[in-house]
Amino acid sequence: MSAGSDVTTGPIPVGQFVNLVRNTLRHDKLFQNQVIKGEITQWKRHSNGHTYFTLVDSEGQISAVIWQGRCTIDSLIEEGSVVVVIANLDLWAKAGKIQLIVNRIELVNKLGILEEQKKQLIASLRREGALDRMRMKLPMIPKHIAIITGFGSAALADMNRLMDNRWPGLRRTIIGVTVQGENAPNEIVRGLLAAGKLATPEYAKRLSQPPVDLIILGRGGGAPEDLWAFNLEPVVRGIIASRIPVVSAVGHESDLLVADLVADLRASTPSNAIELCVPEYDYHQMLSFNLNERLNEAANRLFIDWRKELYLLQTRLLNAPLKGIFNANKSVTQLSHRLTNAVSNQFVKARQNLESISTSLRLNIQKSLAEEATKLAVIESALNSSHPRNVLQRGYSMLTSKSGSVISSANELIQGQQIILALADGDAKATVDEIEKR
Repeated sequence: MSAGSDVTTGPIPVGQFVNLVRNTLRHDKLFQNQVIKGEITQWKRHSNGHTYFTLVDSEGQISAVIWQGRCTIDSLIEEGSVVVVIANLDLWAKAGKIQLIVNRIELVNKLGILEEQKKQLIASLRREGALDRMRMKLPMIPKHIAIITGFGSAALADMNRLMDNRWPGLRRTIIGVTVQGENAPNEIVRGLLAAGKLATPEYAKRLSQPPVDLIILGRGGGAPEDLWAFNLEPVVRGIIASRIPVVSAVGHESDLLVADLVADLRASTPSNAIELCVPEYDYHQMLSFNLNERLNEAANRLFIDWRKELYLLQTRLLNAPLKGIFNANKSVTQLSHRLTNAVSNQFVKARQNLESISTSLRLNIQKSLAEEATKLAVIESALNSSHPRNVLQRGYSMLTSKSGSVISSANELIQGQQIILALADGDAKATVDEIEKR
């Protein structure tokens, strides 16, 4: 083997040579952490968890591998995707094959794809009316705040510091979650559910603390793709489903996320969320003092006004007897005049009514007597015309038995019976000799 102008005494084995090349590649910084762009072909996820593919462009190609757990692979990456990888060049000694060991892989047009998905989600929420729904009102003074953010993050430190400055001792529960990456959406949703449980009276009683009445979902600034978990549907649905107010405090003021659109309040930064939600204790103390002073002044003014009113009432009561007697005499006189007039008027009306009733009664009696006289005359005429005596005067007679009962049928007679014949001017007694029936 030659090294410069030197020549070795014999040939080097292939394995040694390949390993020498491999070691050279691994230790040369030129071939480590290179940023390479290309199109994916032969994309294959092996059952052992490793992912193999080839990175190509118009001028060349190179094999690449992502070892299991080495980096996060976006679900959008597939055959034909154009990606950028950060990788180390290595040599597979057994196959004598150069390949890239990928440490990170990202879509070149990932942001554009994500933005399109974001637009589609916003359009869907708008159609559902989720963006126009009634927002919950934040408590004026929260009793227990649940903060969902990265545990140990700078955003959490800022929020804790501001909260301690504004309202020392305010109850808070920190729910640490992953705020970026593949697992972030699920962890954020679990954080929202955990905060919802802490808001129930049962949990509050078990923990001997007030229930959570406000949630702050916070994260510091970063690249758009770092904040993208807050644009995904599971997180958005979790915010909408919350039964207690949710404040979205993600990124900076210029970052507008879907979580901001559905939250009950949007804060420009995590620190701004504390400023909006946590009042200043000293200010409220001063306000309480001022209100107390105003209440005392108002109470004193009321006492003074009531004292003046009592004095006026006492003065009026002292003068009340004489004035009362005068008013009473005046009232009695007025009542007497009204009573006299009323009685006189009643007598006049009563007299008029009696005269009217008397006249009407007299006329009615006269009319009734005339009607009864006419009826009597008619009855008298009818009686006279039908009286037996008057009938007998016309030549008829009436046959009666000895007892005086009238006999009107031959069937009532028997031979030898004593009968009486009533005539107009007397009676005649007779005996029945013979009966002829018709």
